[in-house]
Amino acid sequence: MGNPFTAAAAVAAVVAIVLLIASVRVANEYQRAVVFRLGRVCQARGPGLYFLIPLVERQILIDLRVVTADVEEQEAITKDNVPVKVDAVVWYRTVDPAKSVLEVQNVHEAVTQVALTLLRNLLGRHSLDDLLKERDKLSEELRNSIDLATGPWGIQVQMVEMKDVVIPQSMQRAMAQEAEALREKRARIIKAEAELEAAAQLKAAAAVIMESPAGLELRRMQMITEVGAEQNTTTIVMMPSEFVSMARGLGEAFRNGALAPAAAAGQGAQHRAD
Repeated sequence: MGNPFTAAAAVAAVVAIVLLIASVRVANEYQRAVVFRLGRVCQARGPGLYFLIPLVERQILIDLRVVTADVEEQEAITKDNVPVKVDAVVWYRTVDPAKSVLEVQNVHEAVTQVALTLLRNLLGRHSLDDLLKERDKLSEELRNSIDLATGPWGIQVQMVEMKDVVIPQSMQRAMAQEAEALREKRARIIKAEAELEAAAQLKAAAAVIMESPAGLELRRMQMITEVGAEQNTTTIVMMPSEFVSMARGLGEAFRNGALAPAAAAGQGAQHRAD
């Protein structure tokens, strides 16, 4: 009959080995273990190899990687009384594993509901133009609000983006008409500026040509060449530049009153004849 002490020692050794194996835990690099010892939280353990006291300690593994949370589409009224539908995406990560376990029951659901509520509040504080033109600024404002609300839970919100802004069809037609009117306005302004600039250039060109009469003759010859190259039946009668110069001289003479004495002498002779 064997020694009972030897058998008991063997059983104790087997039990110790089993308990040792059962107490071994391994956490990945992106995981932390929140350990509870008889209901009281201990320090977070991991990554790598660590031990738990069987029947005394239990653990909850927390993932430290960035989590993507979709915020379902929300319908709200903007500050200028326009109904809109907006959805968003929130990226967050756990920075304090113990708080994420102790302070909130379901951290993912809590972050999603906070983002949903704050998104509706944000839509009501801003106009439709702000939602369309300053989306990045509003996304940053929403991120700060969510991060402030989830900070006590050990959560850090890294980025928030509003994916789409849906407005009514009637509002879309009105905005399209407004955009068309603005484009027509810009086109008319550009055309008027072009005409003004062209008029200024023509004035400068005329001043240069008037300084050299030969330049005017060359311009006329160039115009005749251009018209003849188009194979049309247009007939052009060119007036010599001397006639133009004579007419200009007569006009200046009449303006200066040089012909007034001659006209008066002619009238006196006519009276004497009578």
